[in-house]
Amino acid sequence: MAGNSRRRGAIRKQGTKKGQVVGSGGQRRKGLEGKGPTPKAEQRPGHPAQRRAAAAAARNEKKRTAAKKAAEGPEVIAGRNPVVEALRAEVPGTALYVALNIDADDRVKEAVRMAADRGISILEVPRDELDRKTGNAVHQGLGLQVPPFEYTHPDDLLEIARNAGDAPLLVALDGVTDPRNLGAVIRSAAAFGANGVLLPSRRSAGMTAVAWRTSAGAAAKLPVAMATNLTRQLRAWADDGLMIAGLDADAPMTVDSLDMATDPLVVVVGSEGRGLSRLVRETCDVTVSIPMAPGVESLNASVAAAVLLAEVARRRRTTGRV
Repeated sequence: MAGNSRRRGAIRKQGTKKGQVVGSGGQRRKGLEGKGPTPKAEQRPGHPAQRRAAAAAARNEKKRTAAKKAAEGPEVIAGRNPVVEALRAEVPGTALYVALNIDADDRVKEAVRMAADRGISILEVPRDELDRKTGNAVHQGLGLQVPPFEYTHPDDLLEIARNAGDAPLLVALDGVTDPRNLGAVIRSAAAFGANGVLLPSRRSAGMTAVAWRTSAGAAAKLPVAMATNLTRQLRAWADDGLMIAGLDADAPMTVDSLDMATDPLVVVVGSEGRGLSRLVRETCDVTVSIPMAPGVESLNASVAAAVLLAEVARRRRTTGRV
């Protein structure tokens, strides 16, 4: 019968039958599955976009490293008035930079004289070098180099406040990231009789040259402390008998109703954008707002702090608790 012959070549060789003789076990289906979406150009090794992204990341890392080194190094207070005020306040300057061919007015002469009296090095430098040292700030040909700021420990800050003889008054900043606002708050705190300022170690401006300049030398007179955890530190102060009052734009109570102003008090000022954080707000014994005319959303953090501190100072003068 055709096909049954045993003659050589009369039967089909093993494995030549059409179609699959043995099941594939799903291997063929798996082989047809995709490997996922195509990676972005920046993620493909060897792609020009990937090389550009890697180079940009390296540049950013270099900038961060340089900024960190600059933050750890000396700061330079820029501007004639800030430099003079810092020297008057006996800020621990290490060098006075004076631009070549500067128009020496009374402020420049006073700065040079005070620096010489205190043994501070006076260096004449080209204007472009002074631009570099001050980070292109408006220096008016004058810059004062100061060492890295030395923060006070929060426990020591409370001890200083208690030794002042009056009811302690401290200011805590919750996420104020603008160094100009920080400097302005320090200046207001010193003006209205506060004993010190507390900053969180994260998400907060530090005592940079900009903060030094804005404080107009007040940072040399008023201790500034830094807390690892602001909420925990506020709770510790509350356990030590201090009242915690926070500034909150939505608070129903206004600053003129702050009856605890004459008690040992910590005034907490929130960030420029979101205000007080949730945990800090929950830690406060009371929150107060500043009454404003309709149509005005909010005040700058440093201005709001000044308004509250002025009200606290007024109440303390009225009751004799100053």
